[in-house]
Amino acid sequence: MSRRKSAALALPAAAAVLVMVASPAAAQPTTPIPPPANPSAPPPSAPIGPQQLGHAIGDAGTGLAIVRLLPNSAPTKTIIPGAEEKLPKQAAAEMGFGLASAQANSEAYLSFEKAIAQSAPGGFAFQGVSPQAPGALSQTAPPNNTQPKSAGLNLPTSPLDTLVKAGLLNGQVRAQWSDTLGPCVDTIADAATELASLSALNAIPTLPGGTDLTGVFDAPNLDANADKAIIDGIKGLAGPLSTLGGVLGGQGAKTADGKGSLLSLPNTLSARSVVRLVPIPGSANKAVQSTSTLQVAAVKLLAGTPYEVSINVVSQPTLQVTSTGDEKTSTVKYTAPVLEVVQGGKSLGKLDAANPKMDLPIGIPLPGAPSMPGADKLPIIGGLLGNGKGAQEAIAGGLQKLDLGVIRLSVANLTQKGENATQPFKGYQLGATARMLDLQVLPTDALGLPNLPSALAQISLGEQIARAFAPTGGVVCGTATPTQPPAPAPQGKQTPPLAYTSAAYQSVPMFWSGTAMLLVGVVLVAALPRRPRVTQVKITPDRYAD
Repeated sequence: MSRRKSAALALPAAAAVLVMVASPAAAQPTTPIPPPANPSAPPPSAPIGPQQLGHAIGDAGTGLAIVRLLPNSAPTKTIIPGAEEKLPKQAAAEMGFGLASAQANSEAYLSFEKAIAQSAPGGFAFQGVSPQAPGALSQTAPPNNTQPKSAGLNLPTSPLDTLVKAGLLNGQVRAQWSDTLGPCVDTIADAATELASLSALNAIPTLPGGTDLTGVFDAPNLDANADKAIIDGIKGLAGPLSTLGGVLGGQGAKTADGKGSLLSLPNTLSARSVVRLVPIPGSANKAVQSTSTLQVAAVKLLAGTPYEVSINVVSQPTLQVTSTGDEKTSTVKYTAPVLEVVQGGKSLGKLDAANPKMDLPIGIPLPGAPSMPGADKLPIIGGLLGNGKGAQEAIAGGLQKLDLGVIRLSVANLTQKGENATQPFKGYQLGATARMLDLQVLPTDALGLPNLPSALAQISLGEQIARAFAPTGGVVCGTATPTQPPAPAPQGKQTPPLAYTSAAYQSVPMFWSGTAMLLVGVVLVAALPRRPRVTQVKITPDRYAD
């Protein structure tokens, strides 16, 4: 596959993982079949030779991390009039890291779009618009690939580079397709992306970058004196609100080791997407199965600070969608992650399907609070002060604080959708999406800043999507010879030549006979030798003679 084709395939894969909408599997971004130039033209000729019987459509996408600024703030652009009001809003800016996508489509018009495996370093979008993301590693089939392809990946540049830092990226892809059996191979598409480390949000650009908010801050439920107390408290912090009062490193800071970042993943993490056919119990046919898996060891919040929070991944999330062509037997299996949250050596609880949310408040000490050595100029995050000690004792001693924001953690966000379909073949399609961990920075009512969105920033770890579409009864593996078109119907006896019944018909052979004789005469005349010409002189008597 040429580099141009690889780049062209990078955009749909990145967009599919970034948007994460469980739309029907038949809606994959493949080249549409061009209509004939003349609508009255005859249909194309029947294919020659054995043809595959199997029909299968499926895809799986996995993103290691998605960073979103001002989520749900930009309207979704569409060419359909009035559709923008019905569609969910997009983030002002978003960027994905470590994308792996696998796709199978027996109905694709172009041959190399039947099986696609792709590992992309990243993709980004601004207000819902996704530019082309270069640098992806891809493999397509047919022709079939006996060996996978692997290589290192480089992240594309974007305006979010000052907020995000990623380590070494590696990708491996493999796409297979049989010339005779089509999708009936071991694994149709398999893509894996491995990321050495990642750190994100060393600043929150949606918050003010200065410490003096006089004339700007106005909390709706507080009087002028309370507003002044909060403004004075923010002035006393070591940094602006955009760095959470000096806790984060700030925009443009180096975050290779995770220090100074809101979120970091210090260990290797990987994403894998696979599309294959699996047996159907009690049937000779196959089912379409799309699987997305993640491998993440640990996540850290505010690494290298007294507020450091460790999130240990107890169980890895796996999303698997299987379509047999029948709604009753098609399934969505999701292994929800179990995350243990630890701060200051103390467990704050577990995040799982039964307890999907946890909030860590972000507060500031108000003026007049008791002295806090080592923590006077830092906020209060979670249950800890800036000196690493518990906030409960200080509050019991008279400390007053005001929570201006919340770091919200949530897991097991699973959605699924299925429906019967008739195009491009009759069957059942099923799709599902999930997220391992969502981290949101939310403002409270006490943060009296104008035009604040519902979420200041959002980081999603482990976004997964899987879709499968199989014909009714399952995928048939085999070949068939196309039926030859019937012989043309006999046209009856040959029409006899017209009889010479008029002088007009008789003049035709006479004309050609005369023409032939004329040509023969010309040739003979040209071939005969020429006789010399004799000039005759007439002699008359000379009248002047004697």
